[in-house]
Amino acid sequence: MAGTSGVEEVLTREVAGPRRLVRALRSRNYRLYFGGQGLSLIGTWMQRVAMSWLVYRLTGSTLLLGVVGFASQIPTFIFAPFAGVLADRVNRRTVIIVTQALAMLQALLLAALVLTGAIAVWQIVVLGVFLGVINAFDMPVRQSFVVEMVENKEDLGNAIALNSSMVNGARLIGPSIAGVLVAAVGEGICFLINGLSYLAVIAALLAMTITRHEVRPQGPHGWRGLREGFLYAFNFAPIKAVLLLLALVSLVGMPYTVLMPVFAQEILRGGPSTLGFLMGATGVGAMLGGIYLASRRSVLGLGRFIPLATGIFGLGLVAFSLSRALWLSLLLLLVVGFGMTAQAASSNTVLQTIVEEDKRGRLMSFYTMAFMGMVPFGSLLAGGLASLIGTPRTVMVGGLVSIAGGLLFIQRISAYLRRETAPQKVCEIWKSR
Repeated sequence: MAGTSGVEEVLTREVAGPRRLVRALRSRNYRLYFGGQGLSLIGTWMQRVAMSWLVYRLTGSTLLLGVVGFASQIPTFIFAPFAGVLADRVNRRTVIIVTQALAMLQALLLAALVLTGAIAVWQIVVLGVFLGVINAFDMPVRQSFVVEMVENKEDLGNAIALNSSMVNGARLIGPSIAGVLVAAVGEGICFLINGLSYLAVIAALLAMTITRHEVRPQGPHGWRGLREGFLYAFNFAPIKAVLLLLALVSLVGMPYTVLMPVFAQEILRGGPSTLGFLMGATGVGAMLGGIYLASRRSVLGLGRFIPLATGIFGLGLVAFSLSRALWLSLLLLLVVGFGMTAQAASSNTVLQTIVEEDKRGRLMSFYTMAFMGMVPFGSLLAGGLASLIGTPRTVMVGGLVSIAGGLLFIQRISAYLRRETAPQKVCEIWKSR
């Protein structure tokens, strides 16, 4: 079912020595993207931390934390599949430039409202929905665009891992800065800095020279294209299993982040700086997960690592829910961050390795739905559940369900690999190495 064109080369090509950690940076376009996006993401994480603290400061409600998270992320679930169809038909760089410019406008509007003291919860919700729609189109297209920025396709897995390291390096830096700024001058400055940071990634995109894939394949569009992509993904067992596990973890595990203000203030008896440290610790662990994946010579055996990373993530959440000491919570969030990024990035790499090129955008839209589109439902669920059974128990339940999902994944993939019809090159991804 899934394409294997070029897979053998991707599976076997290696770069010797420490250079393999950053081998995707050999491509000029990816270097530009890496630098510009890295700066922009620091601002993005500053805004996320400042936003959660602002909502909790204005309302003091865990339920509203979940509601705001739901409102800002539900558009991804609704619109991402159509963005995938678009990504397979249009110039991806142009779409990303437009989405980044609109995201900059959202951040600057938010900054103006907060700095003038006119901010209200309903405005946060509306602007959150606006950003959610932007991200719904940005993320699948951006994920699909990676293959165009990397000149050597054997470096694709390394580029995805480096991207995860970049995201989580920003998660380390951004929240730490946000915690200090929120305590010193308030949330508005964080939103302003984020708005200005988009100039870096827009400049990088404009400076690129894309010589291939400027014209997208003219495949089915609209509902027909969406149906074709859905059948392609969910009729092939490995792709289906990866997407379903990612969706489960995003639903029950990832929403722990919306409850971080509660852990910072009520459980660990801290303030904005404590929240920044907690988010920063998650970022360190996540960055280590990205570095580990970048150090791998190939994607051989990567499929087996997906459930292992899921288990690490789940165990980290369970232990974190029991911690009442800041130093221990920080250490455990290192584990959580490592497992979270390792699972998501491994899933991305496996999917991008086996997908047919003319369906890449649509598969990445399903990846976005599973990774980000399920989070709003999880945020709403976590906020409501925390108000009933408490925040620590809510996080513990998420960890336990994630572990169970990883075990079920192993069972399903093992059954698939025992079938004689399993494609050999695809199965190699699940072999130990």
